[in-house]
Amino acid sequence: MGFLSTILGTIGFGIGITIGLLVGYFLFIYSEPRDVTDPIIRSLYALDSSALYDLLPEIPLWVKNPDYDRVDWLNKFIFDMWPYLDKALCGTIRSIAQPIFAEYIGKFQIRSIEFETLSLGTLPPSIHGIKVYETNEKELVFEPLVKWAGNPNIVLVLKLFSLRITVQPHVDFGMKILGGDIMAIPGLYRFVQETIKKQVASLYLWPQTLEIPILDGSVGAMKKPVGILHVKVIRALKLLKMDFLGASDPYVKLSLSGERLSAKKTTVKMKTLNPEWNEEFKLIVMDPQLQVLQLHVYDWEKVGAPDKLGMQVVPLRLLTPHETQEFTLDLLKNTNPNDPQNKKHRGKIEVELTFDPFRDDNDGLCGPLDGYGRKESGVDRDAEDFSSGAGLLLVTVQGAEDVEGKRHSNPYALIIFRGERKKTKLIRKTRDPCWNEEFQFMLEGPPLNEKIRIEVMSKWKGLGFRSKESLGHVDINLLDVVHNGRINDKYHLINSKQGVLHVEIGWKTI
Repeated sequence: MGFLSTILGTIGFGIGITIGLLVGYFLFIYSEPRDVTDPIIRSLYALDSSALYDLLPEIPLWVKNPDYDRVDWLNKFIFDMWPYLDKALCGTIRSIAQPIFAEYIGKFQIRSIEFETLSLGTLPPSIHGIKVYETNEKELVFEPLVKWAGNPNIVLVLKLFSLRITVQPHVDFGMKILGGDIMAIPGLYRFVQETIKKQVASLYLWPQTLEIPILDGSVGAMKKPVGILHVKVIRALKLLKMDFLGASDPYVKLSLSGERLSAKKTTVKMKTLNPEWNEEFKLIVMDPQLQVLQLHVYDWEKVGAPDKLGMQVVPLRLLTPHETQEFTLDLLKNTNPNDPQNKKHRGKIEVELTFDPFRDDNDGLCGPLDGYGRKESGVDRDAEDFSSGAGLLLVTVQGAEDVEGKRHSNPYALIIFRGERKKTKLIRKTRDPCWNEEFQFMLEGPPLNEKIRIEVMSKWKGLGFRSKESLGHVDINLLDVVHNGRINDKYHLINSKQGVLHVEIGWKTI
């Protein structure tokens, strides 16, 4: 019986192999599939982030940015400082998570949530490369490639009803209740792992943007114009007698504190102690809470320096926007309240002040931002907004690139608008000057059909003569500035081979 079983088994084994080989040959080699379809091929940019995560578990460097710099010195610094950074980061995480945990205590029968253990481990992150570049918006952009294969240990304890639940979201993930591991349920562990992987990857795997302002907006150097102060110098009364004949030749100089621009002044009224001017001036306001209007009354002298008759200041914080206020001020010698000479009668001065803040850049605009960072409105702004209203034209000449003269390259920029000429400082022996200077033009109405010319010049001072040379110019249409409120762009210089000028122009209305 045993011999017969062996023979039958051998015969069956041989028949089975033969049949299997024949079936496999006809199915996989001899026969061809009838319904063959071409594969669907799509470019990488046509895929969404979830599809890319599945295709590229670890994103290669060429997908992000291939031109990066090594930062071994920074990795050495992070390695040495990591024990201290670990404590600081964990403390920050606890302080941020504490109010979030507090919101859930008392809800869903949760009694407490707290970190039992919180440590980022002993292995610091590693920066494999970094790219740095500048933008037109005065930004310095860093794009680091950070990889971190750490050994963190995070234990979160959740007290629910009378149960204690411990969550350990580190390299592995587990959830134990009363000694039993819920992750032992078939299929649940893989699902949780994939979910955590995608959520964490979305936070740090693809390039993210973190904006860090270097200077606070309250810094004086960063302040921008916020409005226009209208000053009407009406008259002065009972001024001091400075001439031999018992009269004076008074005039007023007015300026705002913190301004680098020269002071404005009235006309001179000859031989009078009660002059009437009724002259109006406009001053640009940077900070209405801190700035003051300075009024100085002088006696004009044909020869020599003028004599000071008195002065007074008006804090702009006393003004109500768009409301005209009249002030009658006693003239003083100086602003020191303890100076006994301030008790001497020096006369009075009458002025009218009106502070008109600029309209917000977003006024009259609604809708999303377009691709150039400008707001689009559902309808165009009314032509009435363009044809009326005084304002301030701000021209910031950032710098130039590849400007070169035939004989010398000592460039400076010359701004020409409505016959007024202003220029930047001269920078010697450079083809890439950086000026970063702002110029202001106060206008009674918007410059709709006008152009501003900016010309890059080079000047050389020789022995007994001077030589100037034009390195190129550009004419900028101001209609786009009025419509958009601001432009920031680089322009190719006319009559220059490769010269480029970087200019920012803004229009603010009251």
